[in-house]
Amino acid sequence: MKIALFGATGRVGKEILSLLLKNNDEITALVRTPEKLQNHPNLTFLQGDARVFADVEKTLAGADAVISALGTDQSTVLTESVEHIISIMEKQKIKRVVTIGTAGILTSQLNPTLLRYESSESKRKSQVAAKEHHKVYEMLKGSGLDWTIVCPTYLPTGAVTKAYIIERNQLPLGAVKSTTGDTALFAFNELLENKHIGYRVGIMSPN
Repeated sequence: MKIALFGATGRVGKEILSLLLKNNDEITALVRTPEKLQNHPNLTFLQGDARVFADVEKTLAGADAVISALGTDQSTVLTESVEHIISIMEKQKIKRVVTIGTAGILTSQLNPTLLRYESSESKRKSQVAAKEHHKVYEMLKGSGLDWTIVCPTYLPTGAVTKAYIIERNQLPLGAVKSTTGDTALFAFNELLENKHIGYRVGIMSPN
């Protein structure tokens, strides 16, 4: 499968890239700093910016599916990038996209009329990142794409446990953390299995 990957040098993105390469997928990754990636016969990397339409268009050329592990960077980089990704995917008739979001955009268990970041469940003082991810959720929901948003809670760098627990649209009860390894593995598996199209998926690693 030919995959367009965004955020390949980030903490989750590099784990996803490793899984894709081990699976012998063909990857085109758009990165700002190519020196952070190692050469691989199945990896093509383009230097550029996901906020630039032409760079995203080149990355998506010939792709079967898309994975975005882009972060918010405390700015509008995420929404700007995803707007281009959605537009070009629809133009090129690419249907499948898996993105990494945040547990803040999951439905609150205490108040189901709110998202977690809008409720007392959220302990974060800043809502900048959650609001950006919320906009992306609305954008994907309003698109014609087959999307899944993987929503980890506290995200420490950590290995794959394969014992993660998931729940559609809510964070599993008792969730404290989601390791980068487990988050990447679930995103990779979801791309292959297509079990949660049209859902936000909360994920937790064992404590």
